[in-house]
Amino acid sequence: MEQRTARLTLLIDPKKKATFEKLCSADDVTPSQMVRKLIRDYIEEKLGPDWRDEVFSQEKDSQS
Repeated sequence: MEQRTARLTLLIDPKKKATFEKLCSADDVTPSQMVRKLIRDYIEEKLGPDWRDEVFSQEKDSQS
């Protein structure tokens, strides 16, 4: 299960940020939701469609 407790801070050009926020608003999603989707899509592109099993099984292993 995903936990939303980690923070990712990034620097972005103010005009790109404003454009991104406007586009997100037009799609009725928050910028945070869109960034999480972009990250999930990138991970899936690199690790394949079963990435959740790999990523979250590692999380369980580290907690044991």
